Amino acid sequence: MTVNPSQTVNQSEAIPLDVNRIRADFPILSRTVNGKPLVYLDNAATTQKPTKVIDAVKNVYESMNANIHRGVHRLSVETTKAYENARLQAARLINAEKHTEIIFVRGATEGINLVAQTFGRKQVGEGDEIIVSNLEHHANIVPWQILCEQTGAQLKVVPVDDDGNVLVDEYRKLLSDKTRIVAMLQSSNALGTVVPVEEITRLAHEYGAKVLIDGSQSVQHNAVDVRAIDCDFFVFSGHKMYAPSGIGVLYGKESLLLDMPPYQGGGEMIKSVTFEQTIYNDLPHKFEAGTPNIEGAIGLGAAIEYLQGIGLSRIAAYEKELLEYATAQLSKIPEVRLIGTAREKVSVLSFVVEGIHPHDIGTILDQEGVAIRTGHHCAQPTMQRFGVPATARASMCFYNTKEEIDRLVEAVQTVIKVFA
Repeated sequence: MTVNPSQTVNQSEAIPLDVNRIRADFPILSRTVNGKPLVYLDNAATTQKPTKVIDAVKNVYESMNANIHRGVHRLSVETTKAYENARLQAARLINAEKHTEIIFVRGATEGINLVAQTFGRKQVGEGDEIIVSNLEHHANIVPWQILCEQTGAQLKVVPVDDDGNVLVDEYRKLLSDKTRIVAMLQSSNALGTVVPVEEITRLAHEYGAKVLIDGSQSVQHNAVDVRAIDCDFFVFSGHKMYAPSGIGVLYGKESLLLDMPPYQGGGEMIKSVTFEQTIYNDLPHKFEAGTPNIEGAIGLGAAIEYLQGIGLSRIAAYEKELLEYATAQLSKIPEVRLIGTAREKVSVLSFVVEGIHPHDIGTILDQEGVAIRTGHHCAQPTMQRFGVPATARASMCFYNTKEEIDRLVEAVQTVIKVFA
């Protein structure tokens, strides 16, 4: 089925967000931590779930729970329809041409590993090169290192400047006829940097290389169009975009997916099996062996509906306002140093406080009811580039408020007083 992108258009994109109404959609935001109202600023690690998603998952178990595709009874038919509708919604979200180009996986990590061990094992050989950036999450580094060990290929790394911008001119120098795969994130989980993926893809294609884009930190913040990017593969995780954990999406161009061998063997990915020969199933089922995370996929569909009901352009505009406010407020504290000040960012603020370990910052902030992430954020090479072992990271989304940013700033000031 060809996807109709017009179905994703929100007619109220120009209306400002009613953040208080939105917050009422997220039950967990009303709880307290250590006797204080929760301020949840760890959205880059995982997002909270709206009632619409919680109810969708609950409804699966209460009213339609059955295995999919193979059943002819009513429950199986209803569950299959809901599951496949979620695939169509995912295709519309990123403007894939066909819903069969959407593979459900456990998350972005599995999607990247699938591409590395199917397309990569088939297309990459000794002396070939794979390019990543210095900003990558470990999930977009380690699978390619494994592939290089298996094939004799070499991993090349695009450097970043002191603000955290990917150096496109240096990327151009790395590209050659040896380049087989370019794997790069669209937005950095550690710094918030937005990467010019359209240009990255265009330049790679000039050398015949294929491009995988990690959209784990982008699909929840901005509208994504894989056809405009022209990437060959695109991955994202549900739990970072208000959906359940254990569900994610791999998009691949149909011609590439058809040529790739299966990633796993078992049920669902076959048409027929004899001891002499197995005939594999059509797309997308060829890559979905075994009983999938049915309720996770249906929850993902509900999360996509929820985001599109709000409008991604409205979300982007509000989160930009939050980021600018948080940046300005934290920058007023002399002891705070921001790590990652790229020209274009999603709503992520990484920072260090002079003389105080990030884990201590996070611990005291938790006592104040403020939840942030501390550590290397599964991006140790990025930390090494900026000469720090770890950072404190506040990551915001559309249910956060300026008042919560003020709580963050007050809590950081409390940290400084404790260690004075």
